[in-house]
Amino acid sequence: MNSFATVTWVRVLLAAVIVELALFAITALFYFLPAGPPALLYVVPPACLGLPVLFGFLVARKARSHPILHGALVGGVAALIYIALTWGKALPSAYIASEYLKVIGGAMGGLFARRRA
Repeated sequence: MNSFATVTWVRVLLAAVIVELALFAITALFYFLPAGPPALLYVVPPACLGLPVLFGFLVARKARSHPILHGALVGGVAALIYIALTWGKALPSAYIASEYLKVIGGAMGGLFARRRA
């Protein structure tokens, strides 16, 4: 059976949207601090790794099969959402690298879920 046929897409999409909303909230919080905009370059990448780990884990532990794929898809869909929202805008390289961290973090969450099972 095809691996993508067994993916719980609703959970993946919901988790990816929640990841992006949480990242937006963190960004907005730090942006309005006195030293906020420069600090975002140091806050966003770890958040882009940590949040997909958490939500990738939550989605992958409920998956019947392919937990690492489920986690990586959470990070990948979250990255695609951000890319779609910022298409054509100049971004710092830290933000571009953060999109790769989302996929890596999601896959790590899936790996943690597989080890837990």
